[in-house]
Amino acid sequence: MTCESRGMAQTVNVIVPVEDRERLLAIIGDRNRPLKHVQRAKIVLFSAERLPVVEVARQAGLSRPAVWRWQQRYGEQGVDGLLHDKTRKPGKTPLSAKTIAKVLELTCSEPPGEATHWTGRAMAKAFNISLRAVQRLWAAHRLQPHRPRTFKRSNDPKLAEKVEDVVGLYMNPPAHAVVVSIDEKSQIQALDRTQPGLPLKPGKCGTMTHDYKRNGTTTLFAALNILDGTIIGRCMKQHRHQEFIRFLNAVERNVPAGKVIHAIVDNYAAHKYSTVLEWLANHPDGRSISRPPQRRGSTPSKDFSRSSPAAKSADPSSNPSPISKTPSSATSRRTTRIPSHSSGPQPQPQSSKSSLRSLNHPNESIH
Repeated sequence: MTCESRGMAQTVNVIVPVEDRERLLAIIGDRNRPLKHVQRAKIVLFSAERLPVVEVARQAGLSRPAVWRWQQRYGEQGVDGLLHDKTRKPGKTPLSAKTIAKVLELTCSEPPGEATHWTGRAMAKAFNISLRAVQRLWAAHRLQPHRPRTFKRSNDPKLAEKVEDVVGLYMNPPAHAVVVSIDEKSQIQALDRTQPGLPLKPGKCGTMTHDYKRNGTTTLFAALNILDGTIIGRCMKQHRHQEFIRFLNAVERNVPAGKVIHAIVDNYAAHKYSTVLEWLANHPDGRSISRPPQRRGSTPSKDFSRSSPAAKSADPSSNPSPISKTPSSATSRRTTRIPSHSSGPQPQPQSSKSSLRSLNHPNESIH
């Protein structure tokens, strides 16, 4: 095998001995060889046939500089040189253990200035490293400065007892009783369009004005029956204890006589107002259970109020109508037992072990 050069890459003359030709043909015929090895072998064989560089590049599927490069490599190192790439200079030096330790330590510390947490770019700038290097370190050590987890530890000594009572009502409601989840959606804007629009017609879409006028705000009170999913709803102008008592009366009127009502409410101030406590005290066999304090979350009735037509249209004169809805999972809420009016003594419901129990706490808030 010899190679002659006249100073330019395109003037290299490749002469392939018989043993090298056999090796190159074997490389081309081997279906398990990498494509780059096959292409390099073709370059040498086509060059040995004195084909122009352009034709060699076309048949090998490479560029002319690649043909010149592998012609020169074959002339210097033979067939073995075609099967190995030249070693390249290493990229950036890996981060030292000291730098990694400082990055991890600073990530767990307070960020500078008014920032709430360390960002990847701020950390990269602080140590003069790349953003991707910071991201790799955080991923390897499972650090996520942008994802804090919130928690709230209740200081109520009766937390477990109240949770058991409330969850027991959802999971195993008492017999001959009605369990309702009550919630409010306040500050609903009552909006209307400035002009009436046209209805939908074949070939034409419905129309409405781009601007609107405000008609004040309204409050939606809703009570979800946990058993059958029906809704008792009222829209009222204000969100006070007076409206809450009116809504409790409405709930009581909609429940059949002889049924004991277990109402689960949240910790809103109107629910524990003095007049509300008096209303409960005036009902026979009235008892209350406070839910765990400072425990917020989504309730079935809150989910209803978010998606109900009343919450969207906010019509203050809307009439209550039962709406069928499948209840979703509920969080712990306070429970108020409201006996339904009927003639004669009321039968006591047969409650299961996890259902509502009698708790007499006169000074306890109904929240």
